[in-house]
Amino acid sequence: MVLYTSPFPNSFLSVLHSFSWGLIFPCYWLADRLVGSFVPTTYEKRQRADDPCYFHALCIIITTPIYLALLVASLPFALIGFLLWSPLQSARRPYIYSRLKDKNHANGATLLTEWKAAGSGKSFCFGSANVCLLPDSLARFNNVFNTQARAKEIGRRIRNGASRPQIKIYIDSPTNTSISAASFSSLVSPQAGDNRTVNAGIKRTTSMEYKGDNCGSNNGEENREDKGGSGEPHEGEENTCIVRINGEENGLMSDTETDTVNGQARASGPAEPSLEGDAEISKTPNHKQKEGDSGSLDSCSASRESLVKVRVGDGTVDQSTVNNKLLYKASIMKKTSVRKKKHTDETFDHEISAFFPANLDFLCLQEVFDKRAAEKLKEQLHHYFEYIVYDVGVYSCHGCCSFKFVNSGLLFASRYPVMDAAYHCYPNGRGMDSLASKGALFLKVQVGSTPQDQRIVGYISCTHLQAIAGDTTVRCEQLDMLQDWLSEFRKSTSSSSTANPEELVAFDVLCGDLNFDNCSSEDKLEQQHSLFTHYKDPCRAGPGEDKPWAIGTLLDPEGLYDEEVCTPDNLQKVLESEEGRKGYLVYPTSKNHSSSQKGRKASLKGNGRRIDYMLYTEEGLYLEWKVEVEEFSFITQLAGLTDHLPVAMRLMVSTGEDDP
Repeated sequence: MVLYTSPFPNSFLSVLHSFSWGLIFPCYWLADRLVGSFVPTTYEKRQRADDPCYFHALCIIITTPIYLALLVASLPFALIGFLLWSPLQSARRPYIYSRLKDKNHANGATLLTEWKAAGSGKSFCFGSANVCLLPDSLARFNNVFNTQARAKEIGRRIRNGASRPQIKIYIDSPTNTSISAASFSSLVSPQAGDNRTVNAGIKRTTSMEYKGDNCGSNNGEENREDKGGSGEPHEGEENTCIVRINGEENGLMSDTETDTVNGQARASGPAEPSLEGDAEISKTPNHKQKEGDSGSLDSCSASRESLVKVRVGDGTVDQSTVNNKLLYKASIMKKTSVRKKKHTDETFDHEISAFFPANLDFLCLQEVFDKRAAEKLKEQLHHYFEYIVYDVGVYSCHGCCSFKFVNSGLLFASRYPVMDAAYHCYPNGRGMDSLASKGALFLKVQVGSTPQDQRIVGYISCTHLQAIAGDTTVRCEQLDMLQDWLSEFRKSTSSSSTANPEELVAFDVLCGDLNFDNCSSEDKLEQQHSLFTHYKDPCRAGPGEDKPWAIGTLLDPEGLYDEEVCTPDNLQKVLESEEGRKGYLVYPTSKNHSSSQKGRKASLKGNGRRIDYMLYTEEGLYLEWKVEVEEFSFITQLAGLTDHLPVAMRLMVSTGEDDP
């Protein structure tokens, strides 16, 4: 299948489209600014409350007539442009595939080595987020604003989190293996791509500095011994540093916590030079670079790191290698003994993380509707992801039953090459959703090859369903179509036969904003859909019931700019407590409770509305391989930038073979 690298088949149509959009854009921009000036966010309301001279009201009185006059003047040109633009959409391709040509541009990414399926297995990490990048006037209805600046900052935060080196921490303690709830500051990044061991004792404190011998003096025998054990990085895991912690140091462990915690930690990457456009980003409160803000690109500080396993060892720790050559700051995700005791039957790690997981392989985004914002986001993501599919969808009346003003809002980014891609538009959208070409994007990626030159591939699907509350029937119909399209895509792109397989399928993942949760009584039909018999939801205990550790992904828009949750670190701390979740998450709807969420203390079902999903299936995969969830995370790194919590899942594909 040929991947489309441009929206039109020839340059003449591209030039004509650019000309027509140039005629439309002034009218579009003026209308967006005019409407946006009358839809303030809660942050702007607070700013204006401190303005005794009502300066903003005076500005609106002056600028509104100017905007109206210019809008009227631009209408004839916009009409001419629309008459050219609309018929051109019949020739437009359903997506644009962008591949990074200059790999030096990807300064935050580690070069991948091709997986040969020769070891015991390999892990793949998937992320999904609804980023609410609508035209600014529409985004304000979700209490977010400055779409162009947010797009750039979202891209920077994602690549900053994903490009951090992965630090594996081993705890050596014969008696107590739990981690203190104290928050530690972050590790300064070692050089990317090196597997290193650091011996260090951690004392119980709120901030502890580590100084090691450049992380490189222990790469000898001890490191080779680690490779033979369970702590060995699987084949293809790049950017890994191993840190050994002495559990016998006084004050390391909490006396009341006695259960083993498979906690996780990562190192914050080095501070990156600020990119062009920082002045624009600083216009909004959620883009301020504060010291200690774990979501900031320009900060080396990151409390409450995530996603590297902490395991228990038997050996002793040599403290002689600790010196003053390199400064480290450790950060360990808070894992209380109460929560871990509740979920000791869980087979994988789960947490609320202030960062996107390190070595993120695939990213699926929803609501990237604004085309200018999509370009800014793509530019930032290309610092880490080599392959991006964006501007997905159809416009005008082409391919769907009703007129479409905006695309599907879907965007896909990958560190692995895309082999095939397909898009389908849901034809049954209603209300405001019918104006967008919401649909599903299906992708096939190559993640390696066997010694016999068989391709190792994976399937990833991203979708965004009908959003209007009460449209249960519409969403169920869309789930039916989604299953049919999934099956059709697998069949049309498969080049294997049972007798002579040319490809081995390693994974099949489905993610996106499904706009229903697993606890609301109004969503019973969706909860019982047959999709969940084929695809597994790691957060789901059954229809109508989530696992105790799963939390909602829909934030209460009214509280986005509260000081308690306006940074990734603060939002993480709030969501770790039940009372905090009640104050800042939207909860499953109930006829017996008010729809207002802020400050509610009443008993509520579940831990919030979880409408962003990450599903996987074992059907149709290579029979001799096994797929298991290794980690699942709810991520707060986009705090203040969107009203959704991103989610991430790491899958382990086990081949069953011993390491050579």
